[in-house]
Amino acid sequence: MANFEDLKNKTENLCVVGLGYVGLPLAVLLSKHFSVIGFDVNKKRIEELKEGYDHTKEVLDNDLSEAQIQYSFNLNSINKSKFIIIAVPTPINENNEPDLILVKKATETVGRNLAKGSVVVYESTVYPGVTEDVCLPILEKESGLVAGEDFKVGYSPERVNPGDRKHTIDKITKVVSGMDKESVDLISDVYSTITNTFKAESIKVAEAAKVIENTQRDLNIALVNELSIIFKKFDISVYDVLEAAGTKWNFLPFKPGLVGGHCIGVDPYYLTYRAEKLGYKSEVILAGRGINDSMHIFISNEINKEIDKLNINRDELKIGILGLTFKENVPDIRNSKVFELYKELKKTVENIKVYDPHADKEKVEKEYGIILSSKDDIKDVDVLIVAVAHDEFKKYSLSDLEKMFKIEKCLFVDIKKIYNKNDLEKSNINYWSL
Repeated sequence: MANFEDLKNKTENLCVVGLGYVGLPLAVLLSKHFSVIGFDVNKKRIEELKEGYDHTKEVLDNDLSEAQIQYSFNLNSINKSKFIIIAVPTPINENNEPDLILVKKATETVGRNLAKGSVVVYESTVYPGVTEDVCLPILEKESGLVAGEDFKVGYSPERVNPGDRKHTIDKITKVVSGMDKESVDLISDVYSTITNTFKAESIKVAEAAKVIENTQRDLNIALVNELSIIFKKFDISVYDVLEAAGTKWNFLPFKPGLVGGHCIGVDPYYLTYRAEKLGYKSEVILAGRGINDSMHIFISNEINKEIDKLNINRDELKIGILGLTFKENVPDIRNSKVFELYKELKKTVENIKVYDPHADKEKVEKEYGIILSSKDDIKDVDVLIVAVAHDEFKKYSLSDLEKMFKIEKCLFVDIKKIYNKNDLEKSNINYWSL
């Protein structure tokens, strides 16, 4: 089996398969200690990285330029490596069921190019059992090798939080697991060069730990989202209630809003899907998912109520939306619930413009069919919706916001409550938030 000293001495290569939001930062950190090959099937991505450009913005320019990584889309590069990390997305399909097609394809690719004595580690978020019951047989079939004898597998769930410069990979604990003691010790040794590690009891335990991390967050956000709906009935702001309740030492500081992205809005479905296959129908987890998946409808309905109060002809109504990415200060548009809000509003309003300084215009048009506007295009609007708390938006002054509105009959929708309600209302701007 792969030897840590050989990896450390760089006589053996380490390969990261999948250079996205997870794989690239990991490859950059590991390249400080090992001979790293960065593999991705996307030729354009490889060419960009060779030129020092990362469209995900997860790696600082200096760190990327200094990283000693052999970028490749050549399958032979996998065969030259004895320690292989697979970090590819695991989304859900239109029925909210796990879509393992990418991790299966990556496994097939690795299997066909797997050298004897290798260790394959998965980082993709999955339900308990995928590594050993789904991926391992594929590796055996494609390679013709026997797991446990000719190669070994392990699992170390990613904990990347896009756009977060505080909780980077090297500053968090990495859960590691392997199919036996030898493999988990090696996997722990490799990851210990960049951060602290925790050895899970088994691969299934590590898989389960990852999937419940985001399930827990999802449920807590669902609670405050439901509270926001309830408190609207009382005509009070959930943010004001949370501020007051937050003065207690053990109150959890979760905030309401649109829950999108590739983790929190996805991972719980992996767990509930597998649980149902085993004969258990989730109640609490799916209830939380139901609330979070429908928040865009609630917000749209509330906006429409406010629009009706303004008595504006909908044929003449103009709406501006600030922000389309799934969270602040990142270019990631995957599973953006702002787009769902956009679609809901489009049912009754035709003229809607969207501006986002972080989102890639080409990707937005391809993914959602929306042609992003420039900041200067957001003007003379009747309704201005700040959907994402980008730092740029937080810096807008009252004067900046006023320039985007028509002179009269206007509504300001502050979903993340990043502005001062009193200041806006003093300027005769109708204010709405959760």
